[in-house]
Amino acid sequence: MYDLGVKNDKVMLVNADLMGTCRNRKFAEEFPERSFNLGIAEQNMVSFAAGLGHEGFIPYAFSMAPFLTMRACEQCRTDVAYANLSVRLMGTYAGLSGGISGATHWSIEDVAIMAAMPNMTVVEVSDPTQATQIMDQTLEHEGPMYIRSSVEPVFKLYADDYKHTVGKASIARSGDDGAFICSGITVKYAVEAADRLKADFGLEIRVVDMHTIKPVDREAVVSAAKTGSVIIAQDHNVYGGLGSIVATVLAEEGCAAKFKNIGIDDKFVAMAHAPYLYNKFGYDADGLYNSMKAMLGVK
Repeated sequence: MYDLGVKNDKVMLVNADLMGTCRNRKFAEEFPERSFNLGIAEQNMVSFAAGLGHEGFIPYAFSMAPFLTMRACEQCRTDVAYANLSVRLMGTYAGLSGGISGATHWSIEDVAIMAAMPNMTVVEVSDPTQATQIMDQTLEHEGPMYIRSSVEPVFKLYADDYKHTVGKASIARSGDDGAFICSGITVKYAVEAADRLKADFGLEIRVVDMHTIKPVDREAVVSAAKTGSVIIAQDHNVYGGLGSIVATVLAEEGCAAKFKNIGIDDKFVAMAHAPYLYNKFGYDADGLYNSMKAMLGVK
């Protein structure tokens, strides 16, 4: 955010009293006249950001994903999406990454909610290089964006010369023996699983980083289906997220492939640390490794 503020004086920061949680302090200290803390009032925050958008500014509205997408859902829809404003809705603590904060601070429904809003572009980042490029592109992107991010650490997946394009999936690993289609934190786990499958069985498993969930890269989905085995993984409810979107594309395009959608099993569970929960629902590296092994019938 600080770098964006240096590059463009139209960039505005809007926050709901989570400056520390959302890592906004550097921007606020450097550009106090462009930083607004609206307090614990997310509906007001989003409407305020919409007002800035109407005036030609580029506002970035930060909060934890469940509060941004559910508490302020009507404002995201009516004030931002309906008006097709270039407001950036920044949802942190996506999925179960809030860990022991529990279900009130988890966002297992946010992709389903935001993807259903016309005009809304939905993005989930998986890598620091990618995140930087996505943020740079938000300066030029027309219309509203919802950008969800986990707080679980990730390793660097892409080289510095990586080129990100909104709406065009990235291939984190190449292969034609099967495919993982993932977004966010699950990309890291899919890469680990693919590397293990190659080391153990010589399998070349493709990892498709579907960072843009809406509009989804239909060409990348169809190409993945040609491997014959497709596993979707996202830190989200199995209903309404990336798996549902990919399944629709496969059906509409007439693609035939083995298919499995891995995510949160449409239930609330007791609070626990995020890695434990990822393992429980089967979308950590072990879970994805075992799911692809079973799908391909290797022992």
